Amino acid sequence: MSTATTVLAAAIPSLPAIPSTSFAPDSVTVTWTAPTTNGAPITAYIITVRQSDGATYSVDSVNCNGSVESIVTQRTCTIPVTTLRASPYSLAYGTSIFAKVTAINEKGASPESNPGNGAIIITYPDAPISLAEDYSKRTASTLGLTWAQATFNGGATIIDY
Repeated sequence: MSTATTVLAAAIPSLPAIPSTSFAPDSVTVTWTAPTTNGAPITAYIITVRQSDGATYSVDSVNCNGSVESIVTQRTCTIPVTTLRASPYSLAYGTSIFAKVTAINEKGASPESNPGNGAIIITYPDAPISLAEDYSKRTASTLGLTWAQATFNGGATIIDY
């Protein structure tokens, strides 16, 4: 009596789902769900971001959470706005960020995901902080106020409140 043994060969990862992008005052975060590994663990992800002229460029791990290991385990890529505003991306404030994800295992690269939802690099500054009345400037018809400038200025010098 003979027995049959089935051996399943590993393959490239499946197509990653569409990533999500979100904006914070100093960064854009790309988040995704791990695709099916198809028998071999995922060892890396490639994140690409659309440049202002429509071309796409890979984001290296230094500008994406700092290491390949953190990208693989967390499945997030947090990219500083300063990186996105610099070459080769050259994205302006008000630009939508569209990212794609490719998964890598020992068998190769998955197909590239469809682009994410397009977080927008916001152009307005944070609200002033520590707002308080300056009683020494109060009159019958005016109030005196003091405040501190917020940390994020929206990408340009604040010229008026």
